[in-house]
Amino acid sequence: MFKVKDLKFQYPGNKDFAVNGVDFEIKEGEIFGFLGPSGAGKSTTQKLLIKLLKDYQGEMFYQGKPLIQYGDDFYQDIGVSFEMPISFSKLTAMENLEFFQRLYKNTVDVEPLLKRVGLWDARHKKAGEYSKGMKIRLNFIRALINNPKMLFLDEPTNGIDPANGKIMKDMIREYREQGGTVFLTSHIMSDVDELCDRVAFIVNGKLQEENSPRNLKLKYGKRSVKVEYRENGDVVTKEFSMDEIKTPAFFEILKTKDIETLHSGETTLEDIFIKVTGVALHG
Repeated sequence: MFKVKDLKFQYPGNKDFAVNGVDFEIKEGEIFGFLGPSGAGKSTTQKLLIKLLKDYQGEMFYQGKPLIQYGDDFYQDIGVSFEMPISFSKLTAMENLEFFQRLYKNTVDVEPLLKRVGLWDARHKKAGEYSKGMKIRLNFIRALINNPKMLFLDEPTNGIDPANGKIMKDMIREYREQGGTVFLTSHIMSDVDELCDRVAFIVNGKLQEENSPRNLKLKYGKRSVKVEYRENGDVVTKEFSMDEIKTPAFFEILKTKDIETLHSGETTLEDIFIKVTGVALHG
């Protein structure tokens, strides 16, 4: 869907590049996670991809054609959900969606979408009276109203309770299964792990690492298994390398001890984020 080559962007008056020589591809039908600490260049890259920022260096291609050659018809293809929900506060949720529907050639029926995210009963309530979580869900539906080929989601589940977060993640997965492509930024690493086919880490405007979550865990994790078991009323912990689990000592513990927990040395995306970026996650 997108090919980005040596992309650079510098905000006027800044001596440093916000994005400094970035290369990546977003394949059709995948969820591509773009991760990094605040100020690393994530939002700038997204704004360049959706043509909100110009005057960049390098090349960007959308479906094989230079992005710069697309006019406003490009926006018929994409849906965008920004981290800060934007809506007309004095209009109802339904009036907001009807307004945005008029901007597109093709639109979808919003009733099943609103019902899915639990907003149907509040559709005639003013958007300004919505809670933050409701505004985010409304924002998400608005990103889907033109049946886009490509979705840009910035922190889609931040501020959402777990039940609604699961519904939205299911909807994102279904969108992908129906052929859609997603560019996702999030600080919630469990969401990234659940959803993304590939992830890229950006630090100080440069890409540091790019791979599938599974491959990153194999690269950064320990090839080991940790066993916790009870012995004489105490909890005993032993760690075995992946080669050692084939030995009689490991099987002996499994056969004769009261096992309480068994963990592989697989690391988490949160740990990988901290290792790659050198920055701890907050919130």
